[in-house]
Amino acid sequence: MTDSESQTEPARRTRTSGIDRALQIFDHLQRVEQATTAYEIARAVGAPLSTIYAIIDDLVEKDLLDRDANGLIWLGPRLYHYGLSYARSLDLLSAATQEMHELARQSGETVQVCGRDQDMMVVLAMEDGTGQFNVSSRVGSRSPLNWTASGRLLVGHLPLPDLLAIFARSARVSPTGRAETDPQVLADNAHEALAEGLSIQAGESDFAVACIAAPILDQSGRCHVTMSIVVPEHKVHQKDPDLIAMVRESAHRVERRLGWNRRNRANV
Repeated sequence: MTDSESQTEPARRTRTSGIDRALQIFDHLQRVEQATTAYEIARAVGAPLSTIYAIIDDLVEKDLLDRDANGLIWLGPRLYHYGLSYARSLDLLSAATQEMHELARQSGETVQVCGRDQDMMVVLAMEDGTGQFNVSSRVGSRSPLNWTASGRLLVGHLPLPDLLAIFARSARVSPTGRAETDPQVLADNAHEALAEGLSIQAGESDFAVACIAAPILDQSGRCHVTMSIVVPEHKVHQKDPDLIAMVRESAHRVERRLGWNRRNRANV
């Protein structure tokens, strides 16, 4: 081990231990389902009282724990907000997945529900089409945002400086060489696609493969996930069935199911 490694290793262990202790505190409070004292927590998790006091003070300051007038410790309001966000994401994915199956049945094509993982687009759910057309991406597959129709929609609600920063650090040359990499062009395309409620890419990430994507927007106009159909490039503008209309209506149905009313959004 080098000198630099030996210097950083204790700090890494200390930080990890602090996280573990915080999780032990949360787990204990969830298990007993009532407010309790720092002493009882320390005894339950087998940690020094001084250590638990320090961690509790820090978590109370950050609203992750709450301390009442009698000094009893309970879960803080910040955890409640995290829980609400997580619950909403589960409702959204459930509604989108149900609609995905219906769209795949109606269109006979491969349908994907896609989301954002920092600077990447990720396939969250997928239903294969009934034909022989094979799609290389599967659930969990990640692609740079600039390669995909969904990628542009997923960041299209962000202000221009944020978009420029994202695309400047994340845009990559695609296997076909046809994906746009200029941050300004990508930012403009993202805003235009979200405003139109539709994004189409053809041959940008895979030869002869196209994707038609529509955003699923909440009441603030933020794109959480997309509904997309993956087809051979020549099918993009076919009218029987009209895949563009189908994917748009599918995304709208998810929004309606979740109570996200487009008429209440001034920016959409």
